Amino acid sequence: MAVVTFLKKVRASGTAAALSLVLVLPVAAAAQGATPRASESLEPGDTLEGNYLAAIVAGASRDLGAASVYLREAVKEDPQNNDLLERAFVAFLADGSMPDAFRAADRLIRVDPSNGLAQLVVGIRAIKQKSYQTARNHLQRGGRGRAADITATLLSAWSYLGSGNSRRAIETLERLKGEPSYNLFRDYHAGLILDAAGRRKEAETRLKSAYDAEKTTLRLVDLWARFQARSGDFDGAAATYADFDRLLPNHPIIREGMALVGKKEAPARQIATPQQGAAEVLYGLASAGNRQGDEAAALLYLRMAIYLDPSHDLAILTLGDILERSRQPEDAVAVYDKMPATSPLRPNAEIQAGLALENLGKHDEAVKHLDKVIAERPDDVDALAALGNIYRSRKQFAEAASTYDKAIDKLASPGRANWDLFYFRGIARERINRWPEAEADLRKALELLPDPLGRERALVLNYLGYSLVDKHLKLDEGLDMLRRAVELRPRDGYIIDSLGWAYYRLGRFEDASREIERAAELRPSDPVINDHLGDVYWKTGRKLEAKFQWNHARDLKPEPEDLPNILRKIERGLDEPPSANAGDQGAPAEQTKKDGG
Repeated sequence: MAVVTFLKKVRASGTAAALSLVLVLPVAAAAQGATPRASESLEPGDTLEGNYLAAIVAGASRDLGAASVYLREAVKEDPQNNDLLERAFVAFLADGSMPDAFRAADRLIRVDPSNGLAQLVVGIRAIKQKSYQTARNHLQRGGRGRAADITATLLSAWSYLGSGNSRRAIETLERLKGEPSYNLFRDYHAGLILDAAGRRKEAETRLKSAYDAEKTTLRLVDLWARFQARSGDFDGAAATYADFDRLLPNHPIIREGMALVGKKEAPARQIATPQQGAAEVLYGLASAGNRQGDEAAALLYLRMAIYLDPSHDLAILTLGDILERSRQPEDAVAVYDKMPATSPLRPNAEIQAGLALENLGKHDEAVKHLDKVIAERPDDVDALAALGNIYRSRKQFAEAASTYDKAIDKLASPGRANWDLFYFRGIARERINRWPEAEADLRKALELLPDPLGRERALVLNYLGYSLVDKHLKLDEGLDMLRRAVELRPRDGYIIDSLGWAYYRLGRFEDASREIERAAELRPSDPVINDHLGDVYWKTGRKLEAKFQWNHARDLKPEPEDLPNILRKIERGLDEPPSANAGDQGAPAEQTKKDGG
């Protein structure tokens, strides 16, 4: 992908050490399960060393706000330390502290004009200020004048539009050659620039070319459909939206667009200024990096995109999602709060804010937040589903089932987009021993699932199949379902464990050993799978190995309710005949629940 080229160049520049603050240190937090702290209440330390070490700890805890506070003070105490300044610069940018980031970038450029990230940030500021020639100067220095630098080329093209020279803007874009992904970026942004310049016929050709090359990207689909509608082609716009809706049903942006074109109303143009166009460049590259797993670099791009276009709703939602996945839920809540009230994604942002509060451990606040959303929008199925998911994650299955009831009752006609509601209600009902209703829900989820969604189908097959075997109901069908789930996800240790444990429940210990050993190879650090493997080894006469596996399961920090039974087996072995152990009653299904949302 094109974004990789740019990221390699950034890391090859003098910013490599600074990027490590974002790219490397957060890994430690994943193991620690740290949650972010409120940086507003922090006071800097009294010494340079203390502030620097505090910044390192904050980075390891994924608290970018705190890291910024401490690094800001450290830079004051040692203003000549360029390495420290560079670390602070990246922390400011990652935290969205743009004035601090700009000041740091200016200083870095004075001592190292080849600093690519600093030149990019200063160029972005110039675009925001409509100083387009200044922006190009910085972008060319940052990209070292190479046309292969997709970021500098795309941003320079939009700066030429700002200078009133759409011809030069398109000539700049035409330099993008060499990779198929370059063609997509080139045609997409050429179409947007030509549209903003009023060259509608040429814009149509380029946007249509980009759409034909990539019909599965939400942003591109929406902007092409908007262009069609503004050109009077409402039928074409409706078809564009409908094609995407079949791929990803009921997305709020697509739903809003379909409603407008159905009334022969054209959705507003999203990209009309150089600032919005430059923000779109950064959002597109951030999305590409995010898909490749480069969340840290994506975060920096999204901060710059939102600085240029504070109303860019997809950038806001994506940034909030990255912060949540990076275990920064407090920062995610603050980002979601910036979602424009008029955006179709505002309800999504409010729901995600509630889920982020839950991740912060603010359980009462999370429920109150979602209750308020539901009170304001009583027909919001997504909000009800989110509340149900919170109850389910807390193992409050009765409350979860009741909430899913309310969500499903709001559906005029359940469709494929609603399969997960039935799946999750089926889980909740099974856990409170309402099996006939649970089975009906799980079968309904399978009925609604389209065939291409093999991953999701595997989850439902696994839960339903294991439950049937575990309850000694429809054994052949249950085993067939589990085998099919493994076929769909042959590298999923949890699902393979379910198949092995079903064999165990049926007394087919050799088959169980084969499958659970494979599951343990895929998930060596899962306590439930190791516990199961110990049970299987015991039943096949491998008692020393069984005790080794149980000890291993104990050391892997199992659920508190599972630990006493594991300790009992370590001490006395497996009861004869085997009683249900800590994982018997639905443990593989519980693992699947975690994996499935």
